[in-house]
Amino acid sequence: MDLKALHYFTEVVNAGGFAKACHSAFVTQPALSKAIRLLEDELDMILLERGKRGSQIRLTEAGKVVYHHASKLMEGRQLMMAELDSLRNLSGGSLKLGLAPLGSAELFAPVIAQFRQQYPSIELQLLVRGGIEQTAALHKDEIELATGIIDFDDEFCGIRIRNESMVVVLPAGHKLASKETLQLSELEQLAQVMFEPEYALYELVLEACAKAGFKPQNITRVSHADFGIALVAAGSGVMILPKIIAERYRVEAVVNIPLASEDLRWELSLFWRKQKHLSFAAQAMIKLIKQHLSQLENKPRNE
Repeated sequence: MDLKALHYFTEVVNAGGFAKACHSAFVTQPALSKAIRLLEDELDMILLERGKRGSQIRLTEAGKVVYHHASKLMEGRQLMMAELDSLRNLSGGSLKLGLAPLGSAELFAPVIAQFRQQYPSIELQLLVRGGIEQTAALHKDEIELATGIIDFDDEFCGIRIRNESMVVVLPAGHKLASKETLQLSELEQLAQVMFEPEYALYELVLEACAKAGFKPQNITRVSHADFGIALVAAGSGVMILPKIIAERYRVEAVVNIPLASEDLRWELSLFWRKQKHLSFAAQAMIKLIKQHLSQLENKPRNE
């Protein structure tokens, strides 16, 4: 059923006749009369009893039913268009953003603060998830954008945010603490502090160690970088971390030695499902992140 015909029908009823309805419906009277006749033909029922020249109208019983439901449809359409305008103008709606536990505070906090200032009416939900949980949450539509370590493929696309070298965090008094760089193979006999398996970095470290010819032993697993570094300071082992994270939580009792291996790097991305239509809020967040990255690239090195 043509929604436009129902719109014309409600306009005729509300105006009390065809002549007045022409002005509110922005259509000629012949076109209006034709639309109502076609609607009656489609329903095979008379909806309006016309007076002289069609100026005086009265609803039939069938017309009352159609008018009741058509009015609700028109009201719903207006509400729908108002909500769509709100989303388009970013004066309403919501955005669910999945944040990787590692690195999000350092890399995304400024952009999130800018988004909140620029679009205060958008409901922003920040969900901290591990790498495996991020992709599962995207599939379930629990989040719209995610951050983490991922290879882009036929299912996911996104933006590379940071490609960071790794360091080995050691107790300050460790025998390797004076070296300028370290090879992964030098860690073979050392106890390691590592993240829980749901962190993508856990698998990256395991794979890099396997390429170096060994499997980490005496592993202590943690969920937070600051606690892991505290364990290193206390002598529980060594920890491989992205440089930016190690520097953020550095304490006097540890040293950060660059890892020489290029097989192990930390590459954080913002990503989303290719086949998923992104909301206006999500598109606005992506735009802000791109602008932020551009500003960082153009920033003088001495700043």
